[in-house]
Amino acid sequence: MKPFRKNVALAVDGGGIKGVIVTRALALLEQELGRPVNHIFQLSAGTSTGSIISAGVASGLTASQMYQLYVDLGNTIFQKSWRTTFFPLSRYRYPIEPLRDALQKYIGDHTMGDLWDLAPQIDTVITTFDLVANHTCFVKPWKEEYKAWPVVKAVLASSVVPTYFPIVDGRYVDGGVGAYANPCYLAAYEAMYCLNWDPAETTLISFGTGRDPHTLAPGQADSYYPWQWIAPVLGAFLHSADDQQVHLVGNLFPQLDFRRFNVDLLEPIGMDGAEKIPDLARYGDRLWEKVKNDLTDAIPSVKAAGGPGRKTSPPSAA
Repeated sequence: MKPFRKNVALAVDGGGIKGVIVTRALALLEQELGRPVNHIFQLSAGTSTGSIISAGVASGLTASQMYQLYVDLGNTIFQKSWRTTFFPLSRYRYPIEPLRDALQKYIGDHTMGDLWDLAPQIDTVITTFDLVANHTCFVKPWKEEYKAWPVVKAVLASSVVPTYFPIVDGRYVDGGVGAYANPCYLAAYEAMYCLNWDPAETTLISFGTGRDPHTLAPGQADSYYPWQWIAPVLGAFLHSADDQQVHLVGNLFPQLDFRRFNVDLLEPIGMDGAEKIPDLARYGDRLWEKVKNDLTDAIPSVKAAGGPGRKTSPPSAA
């Protein structure tokens, strides 16, 4: 593994229970470097399940503690009940109280402002979508309007996926509802323009939570009923937004040591697939192997094709 630069940032995608993959990889990173994650990263950004990990890092949790948090989440939160049985006749699948209680147990009563005063100091970016204002909010410990927010509230606001959990305060839903299910660009922007880090002295580690296999066969969509379009269309939006964020970082911050890692899943795993935690832990081992061996994902590129008025080569000297 290449050494990290002076400043190190972490960005973690959304994905529900698949956050197990990232916490497992981070636990192995802790073992490799011999120090906890809050002594590795000085900036953490997260959306949805990534906000749990981001807040955990800033709150001083070890990666092993965060892994145990996910085990608790799986055992207590994603339990089948009449809500899941009769969904969509119920407004959401799971009550929010078990999630809130688990977060409270591990993160405690810290406010966002408290995170700015802890040692070591770690900046944090948590995304949530405000349905009332119709925009994404970036919850940070140094922003005046969010200092008094409990960290647990910020994480809940980022994590409540519509139809899975009730919304927070009648307005806040999962940060991935906007364009930031992958927050790597937010982390790069925060590092360069808010913390004034030199990109030549900065490493950004960006983790995905597993890519589902693409199983749609040619012609299969010809027979779709209207409701069957929901999953593939949402998947297309999320995949395109993910590629866009990675492309932006790779092309707008060329001096940044940007390392994007993800793993391919052998079968789809739902965000509430708690029964798959052992499999997710093994995917975490694979993710760590990619980190350890610097097997980064390719950065999507946009290449201009030849066309009217486009110069394919500079003019020759007179």
